[in-house]
Parts: sequence; structure tokens; C-alpha cells
Amino acid sequence: MAAAVLPAPAPRTGLLVVQPLRRKHCAGCRSGPLPMLVMEDAAPRCLDCADLGHLVFLPRGDTALTRRSREESGLSAVVVRFNRRKGRYERQGVLVEETALVRAEERCLADAEARRRRTGTRGFGRRRTSASRRRSRRRSCGCFPAARESGRAGSPCTPHCGAVAGWGRSAAGRALSEGAVVSAVVASVRHLDTPYDRLLMIGVPRPEARRRIASDVEALLRTWREGQEGLTAQT
Repeated sequence: MAAAVLPAPAPRTGLLVVQPLRRKHCAGCRSGPLPMLVMEDAAPRCLDCADLGHLVFLPRGDTALTRRSREESGLSAVVVRFNRRKGRYERQGVLVEETALVRAEERCLADAEARRRRTGTRGFGRRRTSASRRRSRRRSCGCFPAARESGRAGSPCTPHCGAVAGWGRSAAGRALSEGAVVSAVVASVRHLDTPYDRLLMIGVPRPEARRRIASDVEALLRTWREGQEGLTAQT
């Protein structure tokens, strides 16, 4: 008897990430089982391969925080999971940029009392989890932009800058291999210095979006390399 095929998530605006019910492995890097995945060409991709590995997960439950996090985040995705009993996909939360989540938390704290009076509920500031407090205390240390400009990366705090698509969480990233460093720099340029995220958000397929911004990425990297070579020659 053939296995039942789950219906595809209903089309919606923006990017969609799925929490699978069964063990799935990435069709690209073969990592897994995956807690979250993106379907591309009917094949599962991990968040790193889908260029979403730098985003953080915000569970559903706080409407104001979710809305403001998405407003602050240039790149975001809705996370869904299939409910077998109801026969449909249900929203579990969103993936947003970590710096966007910090800004959204600060906005929610600033008007928590006013919202509490309007809704008659406890203020956001009283309901923050310890993980949320730790996250809001972590700020971009500025080390990665400096490392990008010099064509290298290596500070142990780089992964916390939120500028690289998850490279610090991979084994190669932790080992700081040359390939991982190059991938980290390219990923940061792609997300921070080109319209790549905007293309993804309007529905442009990832391979096509990468193709469109490839010349911009290479031009910026070439400028950095030439600048670094000039500094080396002067010394």
C-alpha cells in the first residue's frame, strides 16, 4: 500500500519553512535529521543550504513581537507544521534576523504598559523568557564587518554578530577552514550588501536570486581584495 502523501502547504506571501513530522535529510549537504527545512524542486534543504541559517526562531504566541520582528527583519520566513488530526498545516512561529528580534523586543518593552492597559493582560516585559533576555543582551560586536573588509574572519564571537548565514554553527565554520571563511564572507555580502533578501521575499527562486546578484558580490569582493593588496604593498 502506497504511503499517504501530505498536502503541500497552501501558497502564501513570503518564504515558508516546514517542521517535518518524519526524519528528513538535506538533499544538498546530506545533513539531518532536519528540525526545519525548505522544499526546493520537491527536495528538502536545510536552512543553511537555503540561505536562512542565520535567522532565529520566534515561536508563536506574542502577536506584537511577531509582527514587529517581521517589520524589522529584511528577511523572514513563516514556520509551519502539519497537523494530522486536522489535516492541515499550522503556523508554529517565524524565522527572523536576530538583530531584528532585539529591536522588536525593545519596541515591545517601550510600550508594554500602554498595551497592557489596552488589552488588560500582563505586560510583555513580565513575560520574557530567560533565553529572550540573553538574546536581547547580545549585541553585534562589530567584529565581522571589520573581518569582512580585511578579507578574513576568525573571531570566536563572529557567529553572534548575526551577519553570516549560520557558518559558525557548522563543523567547518568552527574549524575556521579557508573554505568556511570564504563562504562566510560571501554569505555576509549576499545578505548585507545586495538586494538578495528582497528578491527572496518577493518570491524569486533562490538560484535565480543568486544569479542576479552574483556580479555585485564579485565586484565588492574584488574591491576588498584590491584594497587589501594595496595595504600589503605599503607595508
